[in-house]
Amino acid sequence: MDVFGESFVLTHTDLGRFCVERVTKGSVRVRSTFLPDKPGSIVYTERQDYVVDYVKGTLARTPGSRIPDFSTNTLYGQKDFDHTKFPGFTNHPWFVWVDYKASTKTPWARRNGQSRALSAVKKKLQTGGAFKIVSYGDSITAGGEASEDALRFQWRWAASLGKKFPKAAITIEDLSLSGYTSRQGIDWFDKKPEALRPVTTLGTCDKPDLVLVGFGMNDHNRGSAEPEVFKNNLVTLAKLIQERKGASVVLFSAFPPNDDWHYGTHRMAQFAAATKQAASEAGCAYADVFSTWEWVLKRKDQPSLLGNNINHPNDFGHWLYAQAFEAMAF
Repeated sequence: MDVFGESFVLTHTDLGRFCVERVTKGSVRVRSTFLPDKPGSIVYTERQDYVVDYVKGTLARTPGSRIPDFSTNTLYGQKDFDHTKFPGFTNHPWFVWVDYKASTKTPWARRNGQSRALSAVKKKLQTGGAFKIVSYGDSITAGGEASEDALRFQWRWAASLGKKFPKAAITIEDLSLSGYTSRQGIDWFDKKPEALRPVTTLGTCDKPDLVLVGFGMNDHNRGSAEPEVFKNNLVTLAKLIQERKGASVVLFSAFPPNDDWHYGTHRMAQFAAATKQAASEAGCAYADVFSTWEWVLKRKDQPSLLGNNINHPNDFGHWLYAQAFEAMAF
């Protein structure tokens, strides 16, 4: 199995773990940018900048490494941190991106049968012609921390669909509300705040075939909705889309934010379960991002996947989202 651009932040000479064990000897390539052709990208040298344990699946800086030491990050070692007290927080300067071959063929995301909910989508894609995907959610759906549009999860999934259904002319429009909750997603279905105008609203969007709905990260924060209320909000949103836009809907879960962040409630498993239940009640599809992330976190540390070290996936994290979408079998 070939893996492209798995992300790490590395501290001192401590071990960072690959998502999988037993990396193929000699296959590891480490660089400073997700895309290898990015201007200024640095290719690091094994044994000079890093060492690999190919059997245990670990990566570490050497004492004299050119790889940035994550211990110099402003949030490193902070517990129960309030990000507003750490201006300029980010993980991007500390990431390294790793290509390698793994002996395992374990899928990144569990197969997730969604044939009933996406039968109309499959028929349209097979028939071919224009097919419009609209995404609607919070800042993650809006592309938070992805380095370019093509690397956002919905664009990646659309590219995968294009290969499977070559007759379809797939386009994407994102109408997300960065920083907002599912309740606000309902409130601004037709009307967005003045600061976000002029933009198309989901209510006025022209003829989407499929709408991807992704809230939960902000609903999960302290002082926000309970999981049952969140579930009901998603059902309401899905039915609004189905009835008013005539489109199919995919509800997708979120991943747990940094455990050391002050404003998280550590209940994302409950919000993921609520998302799945909402999809069932509304008769729409469900993409299981949460369990995909949960599988990866069995070996990976959270900062290695978070662009802002809080709650935004980096380019590899967006790829993990896309894997959850690709796992929907229909």
